[in-house]
Amino acid sequence: MARVSNPWFGIGLEAFTLGLEAASVIALRSLRLAEGGARAQAEATRMVAEKIQAAAALSAMAATGGLGAKPATAASRTLRHYGRKVRANRRRLSKP
Repeated sequence: MARVSNPWFGIGLEAFTLGLEAASVIALRSLRLAEGGARAQAEATRMVAEKIQAAAALSAMAATGGLGAKPATAASRTLRHYGRKVRANRRRLSKP
């Protein structure tokens, strides 16, 4: 008998994990912004620029077929795209 797998379960887990990681970045960024000063200003500017760049890159991927033809593939690649950005920010913001 052939085994049928549902990719959406894994995608749901990826989304849940990304949500937890994003929450930690939000907390770390909030602390950085609450400190005030030049570092806070730089972080606020960086945060906005990163969001615009990430959305533009994802739009370009979608327009050129880089997200794939199947909805599950597109969802997974989208989560992976944002996940890389979120993890990089978590590592950077975790440093003193």
